[in-house]
Amino acid sequence: MSRIRAKNEEIIIRAASRVFAENGYAATKTADIAVLAELPKPNIYYYFGSKEKLYRAVLESVTEPLLAASAPFIEYRDPVMALTAYIKSKLIISKDYPYASKVFANEIMHGAPHLPEDIIARLSEQTRTLSAKLTDWMGQGLMAPVDAHHLLFAIWASTQTYADFNWQITMALGKQELDEQDFERAAQLITRLVIGGCEVQSLPTT
Repeated sequence: MSRIRAKNEEIIIRAASRVFAENGYAATKTADIAVLAELPKPNIYYYFGSKEKLYRAVLESVTEPLLAASAPFIEYRDPVMALTAYIKSKLIISKDYPYASKVFANEIMHGAPHLPEDIIARLSEQTRTLSAKLTDWMGQGLMAPVDAHHLLFAIWASTQTYADFNWQITMALGKQELDEQDFERAAQLITRLVIGGCEVQSLPTT
């Protein structure tokens, strides 16, 4: 039963991500989510209780990976390795959670009226941690002295655009959807710009 529940919850969240992304929170109807999920409407309420709780589940489906994406900053002492892995992780999120990413972006653009306080607190703490790590690397002479916050903003913008502005990117590339190669090329270029532009250096070998 737990496997069935987990599977149905995932189906509902993915369907809800698309409907919320396309219609916005206020205009979204649970009936439309049920149709896309190919499940009875009562199932939506059985698993999530309300539209508000389902919306939070959609937000969590992308904010949890966003929070986990900062793991390389803890795992690696070397800034080149950490930033390379971080950029790749952020692009994987854009690839795997395109609609949930749009929901998150739309929520932020409207002043985060439905974003739970605990998620806001965790995201804020993550930003402080990443900024402190970047500043520490600068202090060690492993990076150029740039503004840590604005560097993060630039990375977020360049990676999340592949989900949030997917239509514009696919139109420019003349294709229906992005593939693995597109995301790999993006990772290589963004990493090159960040590493080269910020003069990031690997830790000296002993």
